[in-house]
Amino acid sequence: MKPWSAPLAGRFEEHTIESRALVGNRLGDPTSRPLWVYVPPGYDREPARRLPTLYAIQGLTGQLDMWRNRSALRPTALELVDALFSRADVPPCLVVFVDCWTSLGGSQFLDSPATGRYHTYLCDEVVPWVDARYRTLADRAHRGIAGKSSGGYGALVTPMLRPDLFGGLASHAGDALFEVSYWPDVREAVRALRDEHGGSYARFWEDLRRRPALSKKSDLVLLNVWCMAACYSADPDGTVQLPFDPETCRMRDDVWARWLAWDPVRMVPRHAQALRSMRAIWVDAGKRDEWYLDLGAEAVRRALREAGVTDVAYELFDAGHGAIEYRYPLALEFLARRLSP
Repeated sequence: MKPWSAPLAGRFEEHTIESRALVGNRLGDPTSRPLWVYVPPGYDREPARRLPTLYAIQGLTGQLDMWRNRSALRPTALELVDALFSRADVPPCLVVFVDCWTSLGGSQFLDSPATGRYHTYLCDEVVPWVDARYRTLADRAHRGIAGKSSGGYGALVTPMLRPDLFGGLASHAGDALFEVSYWPDVREAVRALRDEHGGSYARFWEDLRRRPALSKKSDLVLLNVWCMAACYSADPDGTVQLPFDPETCRMRDDVWARWLAWDPVRMVPRHAQALRSMRAIWVDAGKRDEWYLDLGAEAVRRALREAGVTDVAYELFDAGHGAIEYRYPLALEFLARRLSP
């Protein structure tokens, strides 16, 4: 693998969207958002042809420029996408790279009074914007969404909430089975608050802003716990409610119940009809995932089966949580074949 970029067969077109949904968000994050659209080879040569659209979303702390990151001896995610759709045997698709970053690290692609209306932004602003400017097959039967980690979570729940828009999904190590994937972080967060920040999240934020972010071992776990609370258990006025006592770590049952209501494992039964209507479902995770999201993937698969959804592409593969970008084209190819006419 050469350590520099090579010419692409298709192209990436970079845009900026002015969002109304994000105006007035409590964090003061930008309402102007970048949006990239991958246009496959041959798009210009067939001006009458309309294509399926696949939406790619990112994990916690992800922002659009990170798609360009290159690891040693490996292609970037963008190069993998181009290589996939350069193949004559893969149905051509438009791939839309969506930015739902927040200054807490992410949005879980949900509407929250503490972070902003990112579900509305994705579904009611980005999708119509793309359909108005590109030759898409503007129908749920030809529209899919894919992501990893928190992006995998977004890919799981967005079609449940908006089956009118999305007919296929692919989740790589998506957040699920919250008592396994999230709750262990709570113990670490309480210790870090006690030992490093006087038991106060306010002091953590003050400290974080004075130095390079994520330069302490405990930063990511504290950021993750707060961000999830901001997405899952914020009050209507934007107050973030933690699902635990920050001094004792004792669970606050009422707040934890609000988190569990957003767990894909618990959501599947409530959205069984929508899921049974999907044309494509892909779920995978690494067997050595550090957040045990392989167990979450299995719990999702079993919940789907119990809901009568048996046509699921499912795999546990030998890897951890990171460096699994090579899985992305596998799922995108699956979606492309299932969502093409």
